[in-house]
Amino acid sequence: MPESINPIQNREAMLFISAGDPSGDIAGGHLLKCLRKQNPKLQFFGLGGYTMAALGQKQIVEGSKLAVLGFWEVAKRFLFFRKLMALTIKEIKQRKPEVIILIDYPGFNLRLAEKIWALHIPVIYYISPQIWAWGGKRIKKIKKIVDQMLLILPFEKEIYDRAGIKNRFVGHYLLDDIDSRFIKAPYNPQSNMITLLPGSRPQEIEKMLPVLIETAALLSADNQWRFAIAAVGGDIDYTRYLFRYNLPIEIIKGKTRELIAESRLVITSSGTATLETGIIGRPMVVIYKTGWLTYAIARRLVKIDKIALINIAAGRKIVPELIQSDALPERIAEEARRILNSEILAQDIVAKLNLVTDTLGTPGASERTAQSIGEYIKC
Repeated sequence: MPESINPIQNREAMLFISAGDPSGDIAGGHLLKCLRKQNPKLQFFGLGGYTMAALGQKQIVEGSKLAVLGFWEVAKRFLFFRKLMALTIKEIKQRKPEVIILIDYPGFNLRLAEKIWALHIPVIYYISPQIWAWGGKRIKKIKKIVDQMLLILPFEKEIYDRAGIKNRFVGHYLLDDIDSRFIKAPYNPQSNMITLLPGSRPQEIEKMLPVLIETAALLSADNQWRFAIAAVGGDIDYTRYLFRYNLPIEIIKGKTRELIAESRLVITSSGTATLETGIIGRPMVVIYKTGWLTYAIARRLVKIDKIALINIAAGRKIVPELIQSDALPERIAEEARRILNSEILAQDIVAKLNLVTDTLGTPGASERTAQSIGEYIKC
């Protein structure tokens, strides 16, 4: 159906949205606003973070309890998630939403879809589980329990087409979230700013930030670099990681995109931040460390040789990745110097990142997603 003639009807309807990760909360917030724009009477309940709660979604549980990384970390909270699953199913059965919208968060959301598919409520999955990383077993389950997959990465479409699953590539929500002045922003190779992105979850920050600070200590011996930690809101105490060092490191909250745009180089934890940095167009070194058990399990299960989303979207390693035992300050500093000392290399990386950004669609992903969902809301 053409997008221009597919508005959601102006009537009251209840929708369920589940987004357990911080990035999913951002995507869900944009989607919720677009759905409300099409029909101000829509009501929402489900799982989400501060963004979706502030926009009026009735949360089943407080959002900060949802974001957990790692197999062992999830296992330790098994009872919490079992109770949450039971409560969520109970709420869905009582409220009888017209549509179930699942955003990323596959460990929980795929299990939820499997348990409620017999209710015959349309299930729309926005931001696909990473089936290209975990092998093909999940896709058979998805075909049975998901009515439509709405995709944010272009290469995913071929996978779902081949599996015979209804899907649509809507484009990446970050192109809606990032101010247009930062998308493919002009690069200043004379900048002396290095931005450190340790992640958004306390678990990530605990493992990543000490390594990033030690890397900054090594790099500070080379030149008069300025360093900034892109901090997230909440009650995380970043200063306690700095007391051993006399370094020019600022802690700046709420200015992540500005810091990235100002940077000569970004050193970032793997995750959505690599796409964010890539869309802005800044050279980066990607690192990641996790618990040994989680890493051992992931090594056996993951089927690809890249973990940075920007490299996965590119189909090749544009920027270096240093994972687990390789994510040592000395190794990170070595990769950073390789880029900092070569303007030709830095500009080449920027050009390649800009090409990847061009493949991610155009702004309006959230509107296109809302229009696709609207097809499932009864008139």
